[in-house]
Amino acid sequence: MTSNESSDPMGRFQDFFKSFLSDENVPIYRQRISQMATSGSKSLLVDFEDLLTFEESLARDLIEKPQEYLKHANDAAWNQLKIEDPEYAEKIEKVRTRFRNLPEAVSLRAVGSEHIGRLIMVHGILVRATPVQPMLVKAAFECRRCGKINFIEQSGLLVNTPVACENPACRRTGPFDFVEDGSTFINSQEIRIQERPEDLPPGQLPRWIDVRLVEDIVDTARPGDRVSIIGIVEPLQQFLPRRGRLRTFNLSLDANFIDVAGKEHEMVQISPEERMKILELAKDPMVHQKIIRSIAPSIYGYEELKESIMFLLFGGVPKMLPDGITIRGDANVLFLGDPGTAKSQLLLYVAKVAPRGLYTSGRGSTAAGLTAAVMRESGGSMVLEAGALVLSDKGICCIDEIDKMRPEDRVAIHEAMEQRTVSVAKGGIVATLNARSSILAAANPALGRYDPYRTIGENLSLPITILSRFDLIFVIRDQPDRDIDSRMADHILSLHRTGTPTVEPPIAPDLLRKYVSYAREVKPVLTQEAVERLRDFYLSMRSTSESSDSPVAITARQLESLTRLSEARARSALRKEVTVEDAEAVILLMRKSMQQVGIDVSSGKYDIDIIMTGKPKSLRDKLQSVLSTIVEMEKETGTVREEDLYERLQKDFKIDEIEASKLVNQLAKEGTIYSPKQKYFKKA
Repeated sequence: MTSNESSDPMGRFQDFFKSFLSDENVPIYRQRISQMATSGSKSLLVDFEDLLTFEESLARDLIEKPQEYLKHANDAAWNQLKIEDPEYAEKIEKVRTRFRNLPEAVSLRAVGSEHIGRLIMVHGILVRATPVQPMLVKAAFECRRCGKINFIEQSGLLVNTPVACENPACRRTGPFDFVEDGSTFINSQEIRIQERPEDLPPGQLPRWIDVRLVEDIVDTARPGDRVSIIGIVEPLQQFLPRRGRLRTFNLSLDANFIDVAGKEHEMVQISPEERMKILELAKDPMVHQKIIRSIAPSIYGYEELKESIMFLLFGGVPKMLPDGITIRGDANVLFLGDPGTAKSQLLLYVAKVAPRGLYTSGRGSTAAGLTAAVMRESGGSMVLEAGALVLSDKGICCIDEIDKMRPEDRVAIHEAMEQRTVSVAKGGIVATLNARSSILAAANPALGRYDPYRTIGENLSLPITILSRFDLIFVIRDQPDRDIDSRMADHILSLHRTGTPTVEPPIAPDLLRKYVSYAREVKPVLTQEAVERLRDFYLSMRSTSESSDSPVAITARQLESLTRLSEARARSALRKEVTVEDAEAVILLMRKSMQQVGIDVSSGKYDIDIIMTGKPKSLRDKLQSVLSTIVEMEKETGTVREEDLYERLQKDFKIDEIEASKLVNQLAKEGTIYSPKQKYFKKA
């Protein structure tokens, strides 16, 4: 390199593109430039660390004066392309150099006046994106007096017009006509990124920044994606209508490169030492017990609930069938419990320890806040803004007090729970966003405390359509028990006295988070033995329902849940095969869940219809008896007198007057029968 070249930034960049070698002594940037024509690319991707290794001062100048040095890098890349492929260089006329992996990222909260005009890297979640719009970069204006075409380079927010005609014989100041055909446009898009939940200080609102994307990086990300953006910080002056411009400015980013981390499951940075610890931990035969004991160690007991959380964290394997149907791999779990049973604390812990977790409360959540909102931009266009389920894509969304949500807002999560998508059709925007998140929800009983003599549907003010989509439902009851209460009191008082759990968790929270992230890359497959065990359990449960009098004990939806949970258990031990042991453990947990919420309290039999339809078979049979009696009596008398109906039900079906009155009221509430006049009934 000559001294003249070393003082010339463009020459230094070109020297970097020509001579930088990889660890295998391959000129990687010459290769990338020569392959641009094959891929049809107009940009060159450069690892900033390579430039830093090649010449530190040039890398530092690029960060300090990006506007100037990016032009030099673009010119150098185009000059090198002219050497490698002159024909393609003439065709595209310009190459954009895009840099990735800056050594340090700046927190969105920390971006301020000291960063204006500098090249920085920020991490965040994309929450809003405008449609792609053409942006004018070189405008052609025709002089009306002489017909001369004047070309004006464009920058800033407003269109720059010619000061005077370039024709020496004219030199008039106008008027000029804008010529679209002769002008140059590029694609542009405005997006907004927001702080990630794990970066948010407690009690603070998330900060955001607007970003401008141009050319080949537009539409590379959509709301809900986690992104890393490298760009130049630019000030945008605020103004008040009819008052003028203010002294304060908004900061925005002119993006040079956008790296989407959220398209696949986010991998937490794991060092080689931590990887060794993870692999060593997976070999331990007691790994499942260690993980369970490491989940919320400050909360005493709840082994079954913590086991279900373990399955939720690791998740099953999603499947895409040849006909386009997808089978979800994420599990959904519901905790229904008495007040003061630490449900909210469990949810908060899961949101913190999951590689990607969000916590929200049903009381403060709307349909748009959970799914996606359509917002109007200052320019008048409509844009999508992602909600909690979209932002927790490929993670866990913890919804506390789900029973307190308004019914019209609760409907919004139906699609997300089964199809793992959120569909929006508002304000002229029709879109489907990914919401591949597991849902961990908590609710309080409708009557304050859980009543074991009522069904799950009567205890919980949640629609059956949502209830049936949960893989596991657990009831947490606060019942006095001297031994348990004594141990609980010791545990709580010890926590307050020492400030630490009485038992140290076997796996530290940070390592557990990395373990979960590492394990989610494993794709376990069912062994034949596991398939046969799950099949036998399913058929044995179904066989109890073969007579017409018996309730349905289990459906195909529960069989899919068992498969998902078995895969999650295999994943938690980093195994590539689901064993019989996994199937047995999951069947045991499913039985415990069904014993709490899937047993008909009047017959004592398993009845999955309690969850699937809200009514046990015994109740449906009695309702049918009442309805058929009303129909028969209607044929005889036209309308059915209340006293006569109760008498017939007592005689034919041994249903006493109090129970008959409840059944009649339920049929009337559902609109199956009606009362044409007081104390008389007819079928609707």
